[in-house]
Amino acid sequence: MKDKRFSTYPISAEIKRALTSLQYINPTAIQQKVIPLVIRNENQDYVVQSQTGSGKTAAYGIPLCDKIDWDENKVHSLILTPTRELAVQVKEDLTAIGRFKRLQVKEIFGKQSFEKQKWSLKQKTHVVVGTPGRILDHLQKGTLDVSKLQYLVIDEADELFNRGFLDQLEGIIQFLPETRTNLLFSATFPDALQQLIERALSEPHFLVNEEKEATPAIHHAVVESTKPMDILIRHVLSAERPDHALIFCETQRDVDQLYRTLHTSIPALAKLHGGMRQEERLQAMSQFKAGSCRYLISTNLSARGIDVQGLDLVIHASFPQTVEDYIHRTGRTGRNGAIGKSILLMKPVEKEARLLLEEELGFSFVEQVEPIVSVEQQLSFYQEKKNVHVSTNKKRIDEGITKLYLNGGKQKKIRPGDIVGTITSIPNVDANDIGVISVEQTASFVDILNNKGTYVLEHLRTATVKGKKLKVHRAKKE
Repeated sequence: MKDKRFSTYPISAEIKRALTSLQYINPTAIQQKVIPLVIRNENQDYVVQSQTGSGKTAAYGIPLCDKIDWDENKVHSLILTPTRELAVQVKEDLTAIGRFKRLQVKEIFGKQSFEKQKWSLKQKTHVVVGTPGRILDHLQKGTLDVSKLQYLVIDEADELFNRGFLDQLEGIIQFLPETRTNLLFSATFPDALQQLIERALSEPHFLVNEEKEATPAIHHAVVESTKPMDILIRHVLSAERPDHALIFCETQRDVDQLYRTLHTSIPALAKLHGGMRQEERLQAMSQFKAGSCRYLISTNLSARGIDVQGLDLVIHASFPQTVEDYIHRTGRTGRNGAIGKSILLMKPVEKEARLLLEEELGFSFVEQVEPIVSVEQQLSFYQEKKNVHVSTNKKRIDEGITKLYLNGGKQKKIRPGDIVGTITSIPNVDANDIGVISVEQTASFVDILNNKGTYVLEHLRTATVKGKKLKVHRAKKE
């Protein structure tokens, strides 16, 4: 297969630098298919079948970020996702990929302040990632300018369709320029999805992820038991000893109930579902991805967007209702060449459902003996896992970057160019040392790259921006 290293691709030095920081060296199979085609072809639509965990976000994110002109103030790409959590994950991924081009990626979804989103969209915005309902609201109210949109990405299209977003998708498309490129990604292709493809895309090429190397290395096991679920999960975790595990329940009520019975005995445990406040959901997802919590109990949809390096184990505490649910659940593990494990916990009365699931999947689960672990062994295991191990791509790309706060923004008529001019006037500092700049109403934020943050900070404390003396300090971490 050609072009097995990102360094061989005809993409900008800034994107290559970001990929190196993220330790993206060899593209996955689907990335090798998609990236060269999107780079070369401006007006060709694509439908891509790619399993969860195969690297699809980078497959479209890399070429889109490479094509964006920083000077353009209008939205270049619109990415639609089925959940808020996935929107956050995609936003983080594209921000990291476009870090050294200073690309502005905005996340837009419900249960956030519409006015704050409206104000944010008035600023320089290169990419918008969001859920269909809130995106359509902004389009209808004229607060999202897509007059120069070049790319529409429909991510996890099967789930968008299953959640009844088709009408909203059609409404969104009515506001978009007719001349644009459409990319549709989906792990599964139920028959009903075809009508979405026919309505949204123009003579698309179909790309299917067929390479064996792209198939996640997941061991599929099943444990049959009559024990209460909380006891069974404690035994499974103690026996498997995963560093990180994702536990799936079917309903919000199931998540809450299981969390209540487990959180006092299992440290570093969190829960996630759509009934929680948005701040709580984002905090739980952030903690799980950062490693400050090791085990997460979640509903199917809320776990979309969780991309944890080295997620060892997926546990199905409730039987998946569809084969698509099982595929999306297990896709959280076995990513990027790592070996993962999925354990389906089932009751004896679910044997028939298991046989039907195996038939649809095309393989049989490995039967695993119900583990029996002593209380002493459980306490020893959980004590060991209290020590948090953090290893994330975000940490790697943030190395050498300092975010600075300036107490002046639009009210003082400060513009990004004013900040750039002041910083580049500092000896031994040039535009390559400046990252993302965000000018808000009363404050501004700027990323200083290449380990020059402290040096720039000291000089800015005695400098002026557009003739104004501003207070400057390190920005607080989000």
